[in-house]
Amino acid sequence: MRGVWRELADLVLPVDCAGCGQPRTELCAACQRALWRGGRGAARVRPRPVPAGLPRVWAGAPYADEVRAVLLAHKERGALRLAAPLGAVLAGAVRGVGGGGGPLLLVPVPSARWAVAGRGHDPVRRIALAASAELRRRGVAVRVLAGLRQRRAVVDQAGLDARQRLVNVAGALEVPGVVGGLLAGASVVLVDDLVTTGATLAEAARAVRAAGGRVTGAAVVAAPVSSFSFNSL
Repeated sequence: MRGVWRELADLVLPVDCAGCGQPRTELCAACQRALWRGGRGAARVRPRPVPAGLPRVWAGAPYADEVRAVLLAHKERGALRLAAPLGAVLAGAVRGVGGGGGPLLLVPVPSARWAVAGRGHDPVRRIALAASAELRRRGVAVRVLAGLRQRRAVVDQAGLDARQRLVNVAGALEVPGVVGGLLAGASVVLVDDLVTTGATLAEAARAVRAAGGRVTGAAVVAAPVSSFSFNSL
């Protein structure tokens, strides 16, 4: 019910821009441009160090300033209509990853149940669905499969360094047996809202591969500014 009330409030209450606070606009033109990186679109990113098993990752925008504010507004404050512009950015990252010639299967990184309950929605799944709708409008054969689940509890990653994050999520994800067959023959693109150290995406890739899936890559809405820099090397 909490998600329903948030959606109703989002429709009827006056809003300010989630990125900069400009009044009476959900997302101003300047913040829309920030999401699209000044028209440059998505780029491949790479954390340092690169965790073992991490697939190639594409991100739509640097995680800073307006982009950070918009992501947090959607994720933590329930600004649900922001899923559409964030999904469009994620769709650009998915196009960067590409596929293996067949239909794309977007597999969101799962949130902890307590996090979904606290927020009243699953932000990554919501953005993934918006991205799939955008991709289908562009003629891409794609669908979303919630094919991963947490098999054990993990602690909040905030404040952990790269090594601690790897230990925290190691073996934490799995593909339920009934879902494994749906991964066979599909080009799987893992999706998340943010990549930092890459530990969670590497664990997600391990779980999908263990179930017989083929991971083409990963796509995220945003990544730290530093992870974009290798593109200029």
